Amino acid sequence: MKIISMIPARYGASRFPAKLMQDLAGKSVILRTYQATVATKLFDDVYVVTDSAIIYDEIVNNGGKAIMSKKEHQSGSDRIAEAVEDLDVDIVVNVQGDEPFTERESLKKVIEVFKDDHNKAIDLASLMVQITDWDEINNPNTVKVIVDQENFALYFSRSPIPYPRDKEVKTRYFKHKGIYAFRKQALLDFYHLPMQFLEATEKIECIRYLEYGKRIKMVETDVQGVEVDTPEDLERARKLWK
Repeated sequence: MKIISMIPARYGASRFPAKLMQDLAGKSVILRTYQATVATKLFDDVYVVTDSAIIYDEIVNNGGKAIMSKKEHQSGSDRIAEAVEDLDVDIVVNVQGDEPFTERESLKKVIEVFKDDHNKAIDLASLMVQITDWDEINNPNTVKVIVDQENFALYFSRSPIPYPRDKEVKTRYFKHKGIYAFRKQALLDFYHLPMQFLEATEKIECIRYLEYGKRIKMVETDVQGVEVDTPEDLERARKLWK
Protein backbone atom coordinates (compact mmCIF):
# COMPACT_ATOMS: atom_id res chain seq x y z
CA MET A 1 0.00 0.00 0.00
CA LYS A 2 1.59 3.25 -1.15
CA ILE A 3 0.98 6.15 1.23
CA ILE A 4 1.92 9.75 0.54
CA SER A 5 1.33 13.05 2.31
CA MET A 6 0.13 16.17 0.55
CA ILE A 7 0.30 19.56 2.28
CA PRO A 8 -2.03 22.12 0.60
CA ALA A 9 -0.62 25.62 0.98
CA ARG A 10 -2.28 28.89 -0.08
CA TYR A 11 -0.36 32.13 0.28
CA GLY A 12 -3.43 34.35 0.58
CA ALA A 13 -5.22 32.93 3.63
CA SER A 14 -8.35 34.94 4.42
CA ARG A 15 -7.88 35.33 8.21
CA PHE A 16 -4.07 35.73 8.21
CA PRO A 17 -2.56 36.44 4.76
CA ALA A 18 0.96 35.07 4.22
CA LYS A 19 0.76 33.15 7.50
CA LEU A 20 2.62 30.15 6.04
CA MET A 21 5.68 32.31 5.34
CA GLN A 22 5.81 33.81 8.83
CA ASP A 23 8.96 33.16 10.85
CA LEU A 24 8.81 30.40 13.46
CA ALA A 25 12.15 30.03 15.24
CA GLY A 26 14.21 30.80 12.17
CA LYS A 27 12.16 28.92 9.57
CA SER A 28 8.83 29.59 7.87
CA VAL A 29 5.65 27.96 9.17
CA ILE A 30 5.22 25.94 5.96
CA LEU A 31 8.82 24.68 6.03
CA ARG A 32 8.42 23.67 9.67
CA THR A 33 5.25 21.76 8.77
CA TYR A 34 6.88 20.05 5.77
CA GLN A 35 9.95 19.00 7.75
CA ALA A 36 7.84 17.74 10.66
CA THR A 37 5.77 15.62 8.27
CA VAL A 38 8.86 14.15 6.61
CA ALA A 39 10.38 13.46 10.04
CA THR A 40 7.50 11.10 10.93
CA LYS A 41 8.93 8.60 8.38
CA LEU A 42 5.41 7.33 7.69
CA PHE A 43 5.23 8.26 4.01
CA ASP A 44 6.66 7.11 0.71
CA ASP A 45 6.67 10.76 -0.37
CA VAL A 46 5.73 14.17 1.02
CA TYR A 47 4.75 17.14 -1.19
CA VAL A 48 3.61 20.70 -0.65
CA VAL A 49 0.88 21.60 -3.16
CA THR A 50 0.58 25.34 -3.70
CA ASP A 51 -0.60 28.09 -6.03
CA SER A 52 2.21 30.36 -4.82
CA ALA A 53 5.65 30.67 -6.40
CA ILE A 54 6.89 32.05 -3.07
CA ILE A 55 5.86 28.92 -1.15
CA TYR A 56 7.00 26.63 -3.97
CA ASP A 57 10.47 28.19 -3.94
CA GLU A 58 10.62 28.07 -0.14
CA ILE A 59 10.17 24.29 -0.14
CA VAL A 60 12.28 23.44 -3.20
CA ASN A 61 15.15 25.72 -2.19
CA ASN A 62 15.29 23.91 1.14
CA GLY A 63 15.53 20.46 -0.43
CA GLY A 64 11.84 19.57 -0.34
CA LYS A 65 9.26 18.52 -2.93
CA ALA A 66 6.55 20.88 -4.15
CA ILE A 67 3.88 20.91 -6.87
CA MET A 68 2.35 24.02 -8.45
CA SER A 69 -1.43 23.86 -8.75
CA LYS A 70 -4.21 25.97 -10.20
CA LYS A 71 -5.14 29.12 -8.31
CA GLU A 72 -8.91 28.75 -8.40
CA HIS A 73 -9.40 25.75 -6.08
CA GLN A 74 -12.07 26.21 -3.42
CA SER A 75 -10.58 23.79 -0.87
CA GLY A 76 -7.45 21.96 0.14
CA SER A 77 -8.99 18.66 -0.97
CA ASP A 78 -9.56 20.04 -4.48
CA ARG A 79 -5.95 21.19 -4.63
CA ILE A 80 -4.65 17.80 -3.54
CA ALA A 81 -6.96 15.88 -5.87
CA GLU A 82 -5.63 17.75 -8.88
CA ALA A 83 -2.08 16.88 -7.83
CA VAL A 84 -2.65 13.14 -7.23
CA GLU A 85 -4.99 12.38 -10.13
CA ASP A 86 -2.22 10.81 -12.21
CA LEU A 87 -0.11 9.44 -9.35
CA ASP A 88 0.02 5.74 -8.48
CA VAL A 89 -0.95 5.89 -4.80
CA ASP A 90 -3.42 4.15 -2.49
CA ILE A 91 -3.75 6.47 0.52
CA VAL A 92 -3.28 10.25 0.54
CA VAL A 93 -2.83 12.01 3.88
CA ASN A 94 -3.67 15.72 3.97
CA VAL A 95 -1.60 17.60 6.52
CA GLN A 96 -2.59 21.26 6.90
CA GLY A 97 0.17 23.70 6.05
CA ASP A 98 -0.38 25.65 9.26
CA GLU A 99 0.38 22.67 11.55
CA PRO A 100 4.11 23.05 12.36
CA PHE A 101 3.74 20.75 15.39
CA THR A 102 2.58 17.80 13.29
CA GLU A 103 3.70 14.62 15.05
CA ARG A 104 3.99 10.92 14.27
CA GLU A 105 1.51 9.28 16.64
CA SER A 106 -1.61 11.12 15.40
CA LEU A 107 -0.72 10.52 11.75
CA LYS A 108 -0.01 6.86 12.44
CA LYS A 109 -3.48 6.46 13.97
CA VAL A 110 -5.30 7.62 10.83
CA ILE A 111 -3.11 5.45 8.59
CA GLU A 112 -3.72 2.34 10.72
CA VAL A 113 -7.47 2.70 10.04
CA PHE A 114 -6.93 1.63 6.43
CA LYS A 115 -4.56 -1.23 7.25
CA ASP A 116 -7.36 -2.83 9.27
CA ASP A 117 -10.13 -2.01 6.75
CA HIS A 118 -10.00 -5.18 4.66
CA ASN A 119 -13.48 -4.64 3.16
CA LYS A 120 -12.66 -1.05 2.16
CA ALA A 121 -15.71 0.24 4.03
CA ILE A 122 -13.91 3.44 5.07
CA ASP A 123 -13.49 6.24 2.53
CA LEU A 124 -11.47 8.55 4.71
CA ALA A 125 -10.23 8.93 8.27
CA SER A 126 -9.63 12.00 10.37
CA LEU A 127 -8.75 13.10 13.90
CA MET A 128 -10.77 14.55 16.74
CA VAL A 129 -9.70 15.78 20.17
CA GLN A 130 -11.94 16.36 23.19
CA ILE A 131 -12.45 19.97 24.20
CA THR A 132 -13.92 21.26 27.46
CA ASP A 133 -13.41 25.03 27.31
CA TRP A 134 -16.74 26.71 26.52
CA ASP A 135 -15.09 29.57 24.69
CA GLU A 136 -13.58 27.06 22.29
CA ILE A 137 -16.79 25.03 22.03
CA ASN A 138 -18.67 28.20 21.03
CA ASN A 139 -15.92 29.55 18.77
CA PRO A 140 -17.00 29.33 15.08
CA ASN A 141 -13.34 28.96 14.06
CA THR A 142 -13.30 25.63 15.92
CA VAL A 143 -14.98 22.93 13.86
CA LYS A 144 -16.85 20.41 16.00
CA VAL A 145 -17.80 16.84 15.07
CA ILE A 146 -20.36 14.33 16.35
CA VAL A 147 -19.97 10.59 15.76
CA ASP A 148 -21.97 7.37 15.97
CA GLN A 149 -21.22 4.39 18.23
CA GLU A 150 -18.45 3.20 15.89
CA ASN A 151 -16.87 6.66 15.64
CA PHE A 152 -18.09 7.34 12.10
CA ALA A 153 -18.78 11.05 11.59
CA LEU A 154 -22.44 12.09 11.62
CA TYR A 155 -21.91 15.82 11.11
CA PHE A 156 -19.41 18.67 11.39
CA SER A 157 -20.34 22.20 12.42
CA ARG A 158 -18.97 25.55 13.54
CA SER A 159 -21.81 25.65 16.07
CA PRO A 160 -21.72 23.70 19.34
CA ILE A 161 -22.94 20.19 18.53
CA PRO A 162 -24.76 18.62 20.19
CA TYR A 163 -26.64 21.60 21.57
CA PRO A 164 -26.63 21.30 25.41
CA ARG A 165 -30.36 21.66 26.05
CA ASP A 166 -30.14 19.28 29.01
CA LYS A 167 -27.27 20.52 31.16
CA GLU A 168 -27.39 17.35 33.28
CA VAL A 169 -26.24 15.13 30.41
CA LYS A 170 -22.46 14.69 30.47
CA THR A 171 -21.83 15.42 26.81
CA ARG A 172 -18.34 15.17 25.36
CA TYR A 173 -17.41 17.76 22.73
CA PHE A 174 -14.87 17.04 20.04
CA LYS A 175 -12.84 19.41 17.91
CA HIS A 176 -12.08 18.25 14.39
CA LYS A 177 -8.36 18.38 13.67
CA GLY A 178 -7.59 19.14 10.04
CA ILE A 179 -5.67 15.99 9.18
CA TYR A 180 -7.36 13.64 6.71
CA ALA A 181 -6.35 10.32 5.21
CA PHE A 182 -8.20 9.48 1.97
CA ARG A 183 -8.53 6.54 -0.30
CA LYS A 184 -7.46 8.02 -3.62
CA GLN A 185 -10.83 7.31 -5.25
CA ALA A 186 -12.76 9.10 -2.49
CA LEU A 187 -10.57 12.15 -3.02
CA LEU A 188 -11.12 12.11 -6.78
CA ASP A 189 -14.89 11.71 -6.26
CA PHE A 190 -14.83 14.82 -4.05
CA TYR A 191 -12.97 16.73 -6.76
CA HIS A 192 -15.55 15.94 -9.43
CA LEU A 193 -18.71 16.32 -7.34
CA PRO A 194 -20.30 19.79 -6.95
CA MET A 195 -20.54 21.53 -3.59
CA GLN A 196 -23.94 21.22 -1.89
CA PHE A 197 -25.70 23.69 0.40
CA LEU A 198 -24.56 22.28 3.76
CA GLU A 199 -20.90 22.58 2.85
CA ALA A 200 -21.51 26.00 1.33
CA THR A 201 -23.32 27.16 4.49
CA GLU A 202 -20.78 25.92 7.05
CA LYS A 203 -17.69 26.35 4.86
CA ILE A 204 -16.41 22.93 6.00
CA GLU A 205 -15.17 20.84 3.10
CA CYS A 206 -15.50 17.40 4.72
CA ILE A 207 -19.28 17.88 4.85
CA ARG A 208 -19.29 17.24 1.09
CA TYR A 209 -18.17 13.67 1.72
CA LEU A 210 -21.09 13.12 4.10
CA GLU A 211 -23.58 14.70 1.70
CA TYR A 212 -22.55 12.18 -0.97
CA GLY A 213 -22.64 9.18 1.36
CA LYS A 214 -18.94 8.72 2.07
CA ARG A 215 -17.93 7.18 5.39
CA ILE A 216 -15.50 9.12 7.59
CA LYS A 217 -13.87 7.22 10.44
CA MET A 218 -12.92 9.55 13.28
CA VAL A 219 -9.96 8.66 15.47
CA GLU A 220 -9.63 10.23 18.92
CA THR A 221 -6.33 11.76 19.91
CA ASP A 222 -5.26 13.72 22.98
CA VAL A 223 -2.73 15.84 21.08
CA GLN A 224 -4.09 19.40 20.87
CA GLY A 225 -1.34 20.95 18.74
CA VAL A 226 -1.20 24.56 17.57
CA GLU A 227 -2.74 25.65 14.27
CA VAL A 228 -1.42 28.99 13.03
CA ASP A 229 -4.69 30.64 11.98
CA THR A 230 -4.15 34.08 13.51
CA PRO A 231 -1.26 36.33 14.63
CA GLU A 232 -2.11 35.31 18.19
CA ASP A 233 -1.68 31.63 17.26
CA LEU A 234 1.72 32.46 15.79
CA GLU A 235 2.84 34.05 19.05
CA ARG A 236 1.67 30.98 20.97
CA ALA A 237 3.57 28.76 18.54
CA ARG A 238 6.75 30.80 18.99
CA LYS A 239 6.53 30.53 22.78
CA LEU A 240 5.83 26.79 22.57
CA TRP A 241 8.76 26.25 20.20
CA LYS A 242 11.12 27.80 22.78
